[in-house]
Amino acid sequence: MILSCQNICKSFHEKKILHNVSFHIEDQDKAAIVGINGAGKTTLLRIIVGELSADEGNAVLSRNKSLGYLSQNQSVDSRNSIYDELLTVKQDLIHLENRIREAEQRMKSVSGGELERLMESYALLTHQFESNGGYSYRSELTGVLKGLGFPEEEFSKSVSTLSGGQKTRVALGKLLLQKPDLIILDEPTNHLDMSSITWLETYLLNYKGAVIIVSHDRYFLDRISNKIIEIDQTKATTFLGNYSDYAIKKEALRAAQIKAYMNQQQEIKHQEEVIAKLKSFNREKSIKRAESREKMLNKIERLEKPSEARTDMHISLEPKYVSGNDVLFIENLSKSFGPLHLFQDIGFELKRGEHVAVIGDNGTGKTTILKIINGLLDPDSGTIRTGTNVHIGYYDQEHHVLHTEKTLFEEISDDYPTLTNTEIRNTLAAFLFTGEDVFKRIGDISGGERGRVSLAKLMLSESNFLILDEPTNHLDIPSKEILEDALNGYAGTVLYVSHDRYFINRTASRILELSGGRLTNYLGNYDYYLEKKQENAAASAGLSPSDASSCNHSASYSNNAAGSGNASGGGIEKESSAKLSWLDQKEQQARQRKRENEIRKIEERIETLENRNSEIDSLMAQPDICTNVAKLQELSNEKDGIQSELESLMERWEVLESEI
Repeated sequence: MILSCQNICKSFHEKKILHNVSFHIEDQDKAAIVGINGAGKTTLLRIIVGELSADEGNAVLSRNKSLGYLSQNQSVDSRNSIYDELLTVKQDLIHLENRIREAEQRMKSVSGGELERLMESYALLTHQFESNGGYSYRSELTGVLKGLGFPEEEFSKSVSTLSGGQKTRVALGKLLLQKPDLIILDEPTNHLDMSSITWLETYLLNYKGAVIIVSHDRYFLDRISNKIIEIDQTKATTFLGNYSDYAIKKEALRAAQIKAYMNQQQEIKHQEEVIAKLKSFNREKSIKRAESREKMLNKIERLEKPSEARTDMHISLEPKYVSGNDVLFIENLSKSFGPLHLFQDIGFELKRGEHVAVIGDNGTGKTTILKIINGLLDPDSGTIRTGTNVHIGYYDQEHHVLHTEKTLFEEISDDYPTLTNTEIRNTLAAFLFTGEDVFKRIGDISGGERGRVSLAKLMLSESNFLILDEPTNHLDIPSKEILEDALNGYAGTVLYVSHDRYFINRTASRILELSGGRLTNYLGNYDYYLEKKQENAAASAGLSPSDASSCNHSASYSNNAAGSGNASGGGIEKESSAKLSWLDQKEQQARQRKRENEIRKIEERIETLENRNSEIDSLMAQPDICTNVAKLQELSNEKDGIQSELESLMERWEVLESEI
C-alpha cells in the first residue's frame, strides 16, 4: 500500500464537504476520483498532497515513497525553452554525465595508482548513470514532449511565451519525467487534443507507479482506471473496475438501496398497522403483543433514504419547425490565416436528423469550420448552402453569444421578450440558477455557469439544426449524461466539435476527421472510427485487419507480446487463443444463464415467502387467532422459519448479483 486515507473530514464555513472519507491506494493502482462539481474532489487531492489540512483524519504516504501533483491549470513560470525546462528534471543525470566527461579527460593525463583509482570511480559513475537511464533520458524527454503535442520545431520556444494550456502541458511533462511513486493528476486532459490524450493513456497504463486521477473524461477513465472512488454527499465509496464497471455497479447499488429502503418502509408501515390493530382489541394479551412489536420496531436500524439520481438540470431540445431533407451543403471550402493553411477544397453534406461529430487535433480548423457556417468568419473560397426551412442554433465554446454586461435574467429576456418573468425564472432554474443567482452578471460567473446559460438559450431557440463547439467543456459527468440524453432524443440535425470521446460514442452517427487539411468521413460512432482507422493503417502496412487490431490492442493495453514468439508460430497461437476464447465465452454465458435462472427462482421464492409472511401477520392480527396461544405459537414458529429462509435467500441473491 502506498497511500492510506483515514476518516478525512473537511468543512468550509460550516458547510460539510468531506465526512469520514477513507480509502487506500496500492502500489500499482490506477485510481479515479469521481463526483459532481463541488463534491470535494480537488479539496481531497489538496489534503492528500498537504496543501490543505483536514479538520479530522489524515492521509499517509508510505515511507520512502515520492509523490507528484498536477493541479488544474498549473503553469510554469520560466524563461527557459520548453526543452530546457523539462531538462531541469534531469539535473542529477546531467551532473553525473559532466562528472563522467571530467573523469575521461583526467584519465588521459594520469597514470599508475591514481589512474587505477580514477578508473574505479569512473566504473561506478557509468554504472550509476546507466542504471538511472542516463543513456536514454534525452530521447525519453523528446518522446514526452511530442506525446504531449509539442512538435520538434517548438522545443526552442520560451516557456514565458506559451499559453496557459501549453504551460500546463509543460508542467505535466516535467511531472511524468520525475517518475514519482504516486502521480496525482487533476483534470489532466483539459488541455490535450485526442492524439495527446491517447498517448497519455498508454503512458499511464504502462506506468510502474500508482496514479490518482480526477477527470470528467469518461473514455479516459475507462481505459486507465482499475479503481473508482466516488465522492457523493460528503462520503466516499470505492468500486473496483473502470468507469463503465462503476456506472453499472453504481446503478445496481442505488437500485438495491432504494429497494431495501422501500421494503423497510413498507415493513415499518405494516408493523405499525398490526400494532394499531392489536391495540384496538383492547385486551391485555393483544396490548402486550403490540408493546412487544413496538419494542422490536424501535430497535430496527432505520435506513437513510438514498439520494436521488442527478436530475436537477433539465434540457429539452425540441425543433419548432421541420427542416427540408437537405440541411447543409459545403463544397470546395478553403481557409488560411496568413502562412497558416488550415484546410483546402473540403466539402460535405448533412441530411435531416444526422448527428455528426467533427474531430481532429488542436489547430486543424474544426472551430473555424463552425464559425464559417455561422457567418462569423468568411471563407477564402468555397460554397455553403443551407436547406429549406433550416433554423440554426449555435453553441460557442467561448460563449461569445453571451453579453458579459448583462445579468442572466436580461440575457434571456432580451433575446426572448415574449417569455414571462416566471417562464424565464423556470428556464434558468432548469439549469440550476435560482433565487438571486438570476441577477448575477454574465461577466462575473464561471465558465461552467456560462456554459449552462448558453445551453438554456439553445433550448429556447427551438432550432432544427444545432451547431455545437465543445458543448461538454466545464460540465461534470452527470450534466454531460443529461445533455447526451437530450441530444439522442433530438429530432433535428446536429453538427458538433468535441474532444470528449465518450460523448461522441454516445451521440454521433457519423464522424468527420479533419487532418492535414482534409476531411475523412466515417459512418459510425467513435469506436467504429477507431476500428476503421486500424483497418486503413493495416491496409497501408500490408497487414490483415485482425493483425492490426491485435497489434493495436497489445500496444495500447499490455505490451506483453512485444518481442515474444516468432512469425511462423504466431498464426497457430492466435487460432488456438481464439478457440479458447470462444470456449471461455460459451462457458461464461452458460454460468451467467445458470446464475440468472437461480436468481429468478430465488426472487420467486422470496416473493412467495413475503406474501406468506404478510398472510401470517394478517392472521395474527385477527381476533380469533391472536387470542389462540397454540395457533399464535404455530404461526410465530412458521414466521421465524420464513425469516431465517429469507435471510439465507437474500444473502445468496446478493452473492449472485455481485458475480453477475
